[in-house]
Amino acid sequence: MPLPRAVIFDWDNTLVDSWGAIAHAINVTRAHFGSPAWTMEEVKANCIRSARESFPDWYGDRWQEASDIFYGCFKNIQFDDLKPLRGSADLLKYLAAQKIPAFVVSNKNGEFLRREAEVLGWNGYFAAIIGALDAPRDKPAREHPDHALALGGLTASADIWFVGDSEADIACARNAGCLPVLIGNKESAGKYGVDMYVVDCGELLGLLCSPDGATK
Repeated sequence: MPLPRAVIFDWDNTLVDSWGAIAHAINVTRAHFGSPAWTMEEVKANCIRSARESFPDWYGDRWQEASDIFYGCFKNIQFDDLKPLRGSADLLKYLAAQKIPAFVVSNKNGEFLRREAEVLGWNGYFAAIIGALDAPRDKPAREHPDHALALGGLTASADIWFVGDSEADIACARNAGCLPVLIGNKESAGKYGVDMYVVDCGELLGLLCSPDGATK
């Protein structure tokens, strides 16, 4: 298995954990509209699409009001629980050393996404960091990764890996013609029909560095 020509990463639950802040802001918003709070599992299951796609479904004509409440809350606590997931920083360092371009394509708002990368000191690892509203359509539409790759002078192909944890990531990889790499387990890989899966970025780094793993 050759090394990838480039790697596209999802952000939350792939490279970082910021679900505490997301869940709090979601539940503040839900409380404002008289809806019961979601558990963390419900937040993760429901918050896959971008806000511009999910909020109109959830809040109808009041979706902009809901968006203002959510982001007004989120921006005040955004960095409180932000932390890299196991192996993510080392994987990014490895890709940089191998001169393999890395990208972020996330349904988190692009402005907030780039702030998080800056706080972590990761901006230099990525050829482009693209979030919701940065492209004409968000994941799983292929316009999202196409926009990111174009900023790095690349076009989507099967030798570019798309690493993510959700069904939207897998669908986006396939829509763009990239190789989907699931952050998950055997059960979820079977559910999504994915051949290549790892438990986290640490395991993916181990695969890349293994004598039996990817090679140039």
